[in-house]
This record gives sequence, structure tokens and C-alpha cells, in this order.
Amino acid sequence: MTPNTTPEWEQRCAALWDAFDDLKASRFRSRMAELTGELPTGHPVAAYELASAHDATDLGEEAVPLYRRALDTGLPGDRRRQAVVQLASTLRVLGQPEAAADLLLTERAHTSDHLDDAVTAFLALTLIDLGREREAAALALGALAPHLPAYRVSVARYADAVMDPA
Repeated sequence: MTPNTTPEWEQRCAALWDAFDDLKASRFRSRMAELTGELPTGHPVAAYELASAHDATDLGEEAVPLYRRALDTGLPGDRRRQAVVQLASTLRVLGQPEAAADLLLTERAHTSDHLDDAVTAFLALTLIDLGREREAAALALGALAPHLPAYRVSVARYADAVMDPA
């Protein structure tokens, strides 16, 4: 829960996202606009949820300024980190991989939590777009290694070797 949202509002927001596949894109965005309109003007959660709704319905160009507004106005917690990942992903898709990489590299240095692997995955995709495939593969392997049932240490070492073949 975020200041100025209630558990009931959060439940309705989650329910709308759960219904995403059953709604036309325009109807989903309209319903999200209605729901976020219940929050105070300028609320970062409203900007984030609207950005996500636009992004999820293939309107990335409209989502970018909303993500930036959400981040600039103090979006907290998981939503903040998700907004960074989603903004970076959208920038990458819109042909701005350098900006995406900058966001994700800053995010990796900023904090560490359960979304680390998501940040790394989107950074790897971005590095591929930048022609840095070897670095992308090393990042992906390094993120994968801790999740393996066996060979964790070996894969982690190989990932390091991919980054520094000398």
C-alpha cells in the first residue's frame, strides 16, 4: 500500500490487471484512467498505473512521460523499481537503448532486492541491442547461476570468464 491508496483500491487495481486479457485495449485504458482518477492529482501511483496500462496496450510513446512523472514524484517500493524496468524496456523498444542501459545500470547500483534478476534480464536485452552480446550473455548466465539445481559455481565462473576471456 502507498500513501493515499487503500487496500480496497489496491485490490480493485489488481483485479483490473487480472482482467487485462478479457478487455479491449481501449476499454482497459479507460477503466485504468477511471481508477487512477480516484487518487489525488499528481499521485505517483496514478502515473505509474496509467503508464503501465499504456505500455501494456502497445502505446509505449505515451507511457514514457507517465513513467518519468511517476518516478519524479516519488513512486515508492516495488512499483518504483518496476517503473524503472518498464521505462527502460519501453525506451529500448522505441530505439533508445543507450537511455535504457543508463537507467538499468543506475538501478543495479542503486539497490538490490527480489527484482534484481528482472533488472539484469532487461539490461542483457538492452546490451544486445547495443552490440554488446558477450556482456549480455555473461549477465544472463550470472543471473541464472544461483537458480540452477546443480553447477551453480561452475556457471557463475564461466559467466565471469565470458566477461573477461583473458
